[in-house]
Parts: sequence; structure tokens; C-alpha cells
Amino acid sequence: MNSLNLVLYLSAYLLAAVPFGFILAKVFAGVDVRKEGSGNIGATNVLRVLKEKAPHLAKKLTIITFALDATKGAIIVLIAMALGAEPAVLWTIAVLSVLGHCFSPFLGFEGGKGVATGFGVLLVLLPIPSLIAIATWLIAGKVLKISSLSSLIGLIALIISAYMMYPTLPGIHAHAPMMIIAFIIFYKHIPNITRLIKREETKVV
Repeated sequence: MNSLNLVLYLSAYLLAAVPFGFILAKVFAGVDVRKEGSGNIGATNVLRVLKEKAPHLAKKLTIITFALDATKGAIIVLIAMALGAEPAVLWTIAVLSVLGHCFSPFLGFEGGKGVATGFGVLLVLLPIPSLIAIATWLIAGKVLKISSLSSLIGLIALIISAYMMYPTLPGIHAHAPMMIIAFIIFYKHIPNITRLIKREETKVV
């Protein structure tokens, strides 16, 4: 591991660890989303909480949160690509970005569920499967109105389409990094999955 790679890895983790949903809701609405709704710092909980606490800001801050969470995942990957980093380095950055968002040192190693940040890195590395996933997520969200279930369905669509398009991921000859990202996202959704099984998961209207 050379020093440039180390800088990229550390930058990816720390940038992705910045809890934009928490910061935006706290600064602009005076609300700590960790203590409201599901307690999550992601866009869905920002929307859920601000619809009650600051409805005039809810949609705007939700969109900004999702965009920033996706961008913070993609930006270091894009920088590394511009610097000529090898695929293995890019995928390591991708995994570290999702880890940073989900286990942020700025929040006591708590964090979001990794959907937006995962989408950001995968859109760069696997653009077509990611677009299929986002389309699936949007359709599922429109029909089911359950954010967690829609996200998981979108993730499954990404995995299936990636395996169909790429028997092995270009440059690394394995699907392991993608599956690690998927595992992290599924792991962070375990409470949601439990509520889904019990039919207690709330809808986002």
C-alpha cells in the first residue's frame, strides 16, 4: 500500500463519515434526527421527522441530504480514477465510504444505513446496474411507500443485474467488494427487516 492509496482510503472513510442529514436538520430546523423518528441520520428519517417538526423544510433538506450522502461516496472514487488508481483501489475506497457513513467516528461509530452513499459509489463503478437499481427503488417506493423495503428491493435488483452483466467485476475478477457493500446495507437494515416481518414498519407518505 503506497502513501497515496492510504490518503485516499482515509479521505474516503472520513468524508463519508460526515453526517450531513444530522447536520442539516440540526442547523436549519433545530432538530436532532437521532432522537426522533427511527433515529437514523439518512434522508428518509430527515423527511419523516421534518414533516412533523419543520414541514416547510422537509422536502428540500431531504433532497440535499440524499444528494450529499451520494456525492460524498462518489467523490473520492472519482478523484482516485482521475489519478489512475487501479480497480482494486477504487473498490476499497467504495467499501470504506459505505463503512464511514454507516459507522461514523463523529457519531460514536453510529450512522446511516448506507443506501445513498452505496448508490453514489456504485453509480460510478457499476453505472448500468445502479441505474436499474434506482429505477426499481423508485417504482417500489411509489407502490409500497415503505422506504426500507424499497431500498432492499433496489439493492437486490442491483446485485442480480450486476451478476448478469459482469460474471466477474472488471479489473478485480470477483464480486466480493460489491457483496461486502450489500452486506453492510442489509446489516444496517436488520431492525427494519424485523419490523417488516412483524408488519410494524411505518410508511413514508
